[in-house]
Amino acid sequence: MPVKPEIVYEDFAKIDLRVATVLACEAHPNADRLLKLQIDLGELGQRQICAGVRAYYEPEQMVGKQIIVVANLAPRKIRGEESNGMLLAASAMDGEQVQDVILLTPDKPLTPGSTVG
Repeated sequence: MPVKPEIVYEDFAKIDLRVATVLACEAHPNADRLLKLQIDLGELGQRQICAGVRAYYEPEQMVGKQIIVVANLAPRKIRGEESNGMLLAASAMDGEQVQDVILLTPDKPLTPGSTVG
């Protein structure tokens, strides 16, 4: 995969990365690749995000899991469902083919809403 353009620290500092706990998860009703997650971000509240990890995780595997999310991403509709953030995941690649997707998670439990960075 090609390297993305260089950014300055000030650009990176705008990203609000937080720990979230998945409260509920289901298959997105209008998309084969998406899951619809209800997450807890502590003092930032609960919200819904959509994530393209359905081929790699069953909805029941996600419930209770802590994930890292971009908490200040502008909301957008994804196939008719509002997504208020984005989870972080790593893709294992074989050339241009995705072989696996692995969620980025804390290595021990943290309070929902904890900052990352």
